Amino acid sequence: MKFGVVVFPGSNCDHDAHHAAGAVLGQSVEYVWHQSENLDGLDAVILPGGFSYGDYLRTGAIARFSPVMRAVERFARRGGLVLGVCNGFQILLEAGLLPGAMLRNRGLRFVCRDVWLRVESADTAFTCAARKGQVLRMPIAHSDGNYVAEPETLRELERSGRILFRYVTPDGRADDAGNPNGSMANIAGILNEERNVMGMMPHPERAVETLMGSADGLVIFRSMAESLVRQAQQMTA
Repeated sequence: MKFGVVVFPGSNCDHDAHHAAGAVLGQSVEYVWHQSENLDGLDAVILPGGFSYGDYLRTGAIARFSPVMRAVERFARRGGLVLGVCNGFQILLEAGLLPGAMLRNRGLRFVCRDVWLRVESADTAFTCAARKGQVLRMPIAHSDGNYVAEPETLRELERSGRILFRYVTPDGRADDAGNPNGSMANIAGILNEERNVMGMMPHPERAVETLMGSADGLVIFRSMAESLVRQAQQMTA
């Protein structure tokens, strides 16, 4: 399986994502420059965290118009796996590949610390190596992570099982105490309708080795790899 990590001007987690998919997970991985429109040969694409284009206008608002995003949209329509982390999530929202929007954190401050996430569904390409209800520890680092959506959008996300992660307390309670940024319904990660595009604000790529305090983020990358292997096996069966 081959992963691609998109690099925008201002990306700062591209090397972390490359390390997680390549050195830790052992998969083939390459960087994709933001001006490229060629994703040939890739099975999964990662939009990493950072401050694409300096986060001018709004987070992700300029990156949404990068040439590579036309390729990402085509890739997603063909069923390719797309993971957006932090700024990558914000870009996917701006591009309309995921519903909703991001506002400034409650309290209007940059938040950088470990949080706990509860896996809401384990039957997706991004969580098949996890257990439903499992609590994962990962870091966040953002100013604009307050997820909002129209009431009908929230109802549809809930009804269709597309809320993939919720912020929780260490013992798994999805209450205000576990919500670091004010996100509606404690949402930390969501899926698109086709369930092949996922955005999340926490950084799994910064939690793939115990040396970093947690290896819980590896479950996302492992899930993607296992899902791609099964998909390939089904195609050749």
